[in-house]
Amino acid sequence: MIKKRLFSEWIETFTDTIANYNYFIDIQSICNNADKYKLEINMMNSLVGNHNIEKDFIKLIKKYPEVINCIPTLLAVRANEISILDNNGNKYLYNFDQLSYSPEQYAVFMKETGLFELLENKIIKNLYDYVLGVETGLNSNARKNRSGHIMENLVENFIIKTGYKKEESYFKEMNSDQIITMWNLDVPTENIINKEKKRFDFVVKTNKYIYGIETNFYHGGGSKLNETARSYKLLAEELNKIKGFKFIWITDGYGWKTVRNGLEDAFNTIENIYNINDIINGILKKLLK
Repeated sequence: MIKKRLFSEWIETFTDTIANYNYFIDIQSICNNADKYKLEINMMNSLVGNHNIEKDFIKLIKKYPEVINCIPTLLAVRANEISILDNNGNKYLYNFDQLSYSPEQYAVFMKETGLFELLENKIIKNLYDYVLGVETGLNSNARKNRSGHIMENLVENFIIKTGYKKEESYFKEMNSDQIITMWNLDVPTENIINKEKKRFDFVVKTNKYIYGIETNFYHGGGSKLNETARSYKLLAEELNKIKGFKFIWITDGYGWKTVRNGLEDAFNTIENIYNINDIINGILKKLLK
């Protein structure tokens, strides 16, 4: 029998961070992205300090049109097309996989975006080093996504420690259609929270139940978290009506401390709601028997 908990005590065990050493930047990803267009970047390097840059750029891409592949990266853009509306109201859709306009028009793009100035005036001395910096900045912007993955990885490690094996007794990112097919359980196919196809971060098969597990971590607060708590409360109520199925919500983060009321309502309603402190103290071992 799991001891009844008090919300006021439980929320005080929340943590302000789940950042590990890999949270800040993913070095391997940065290097891989920079190396993707390393050849094209090195060819573009020939324009650094060039005072006839427009003419030589046109010559360069006429001979090696693939050089344009690296241009979006120089602007910190993750796309192979960039749409531009100029001061005269003319719209251009620049393709950087292959030339969609004349080399001269791409020279206009380089000039107007400031890339020619960057190269000609030696504001940067080596484009590859510059791209590493760009990629580091883009990678740091992905920290929010990494928080989600870190939380999932943390929970997954504890599922493994209970003795469950991936793709045998536990499954990652499993949707409701797969659950219906494998165990013939009448789980909802639509997510109450975002109206998309229902997917669980983890599904664990025990001798008694199929457990659907959702995980998340909130650094920052805001009124939207109240709606999140309400949605998970409704989800739990719906899922726990299904015979042979149990729902577990594992959430954490100081963001919840700014909207305590919504989380407290969910805490008092959801049978299995836990935080990182709970799983460290063995709650999954007690549940997943």
